[in-house]
Amino acid sequence: MNPFESNLSCLLRTAAFLQIGIAILNLFLVRLLGWRADLQRAPLLLKEVFQVHAWFISVTLIIFGTITWRFAEVLAANSDPIGPWLAAGIGGFWALRTVLQVVYYSSGHWRGNPRRTVAHLLLLVIYGGFAIAYFAAAVARPPGGGL
Repeated sequence: MNPFESNLSCLLRTAAFLQIGIAILNLFLVRLLGWRADLQRAPLLLKEVFQVHAWFISVTLIIFGTITWRFAEVLAANSDPIGPWLAAGIGGFWALRTVLQVVYYSSGHWRGNPRRTVAHLLLLVIYGGFAIAYFAAAVARPPGGGL
């Protein structure tokens, strides 16, 4: 494994670890952000959809993290044809999430609250970092030419 692949593999394993952490954290967002009262006032269908989506986002991130952890070297080396596709798909997921963090969420949720501002900016950097790491794996070429 060349130094680029080794560094990229390490970066992907870091992304895997963080994604699993975010997946776990996601399960406690209602409590951490004090949303319990808001959810209790919401219609039953909205509550159920919110809870199902929260669980499925967590499951998706655990899958991304687990696959990345297990196959970081394959993704970094681009040694299997599925690697670039998988990396590009996960990279696209995180790129879209990064864009939504900026253009969709109202700044009123975090502006003026130092803790939430730091969390918003930290997540923006992490999500963008995930996209960059996966896109780097998607376009990396193995020594000797490519796929």
